[in-house]
Amino acid sequence: MSASKRACDLRLGRYSGDGQIYLLTSVVHGRQPLFSNWLAGRLVVDEFRRVQQEGIADSLAWVVMPDHFHWLVRLRQGNLGMLMRRVKSGSALAIMRSGHTPLRVWQKGYHDRAVRREEDLQAIARYIVANPLRAGLVKRVGDYPLWDAVWL
Repeated sequence: MSASKRACDLRLGRYSGDGQIYLLTSVVHGRQPLFSNWLAGRLVVDEFRRVQQEGIADSLAWVVMPDHFHWLVRLRQGNLGMLMRRVKSGSALAIMRSGHTPLRVWQKGYHDRAVRREEDLQAIARYIVANPLRAGLVKRVGDYPLWDAVWL
């Protein structure tokens, strides 16, 4: 059985509900460090903001790393598949138009984890925004340009 067939099977029965909070991760095709270019990374951020303005989801915290992103989000309408298609296709189109990329931006699929109500959202947000620090990209979180959290 192919890897893509198994990944598809994992999505069978996936439920995403309005008001639920999710930790989402998506990876650049081939793990290329596309977002080492700050301007390319800002195009992903623009899509996070666009879906928020359209009332689809609320961004609670996010970081765009050189080859992936982590996004803590509250789903307001639709489902995770629709949300991720919007963000990934919108950002890929903008990145390709800007000339910052090869023909393919994102790997297929994404990782999601529903956050339970009793979990500490601020601790999850701190973990997300500290990714550049743990990766050795900066010495202080505030020095990294591609992150945000509603608690700051």
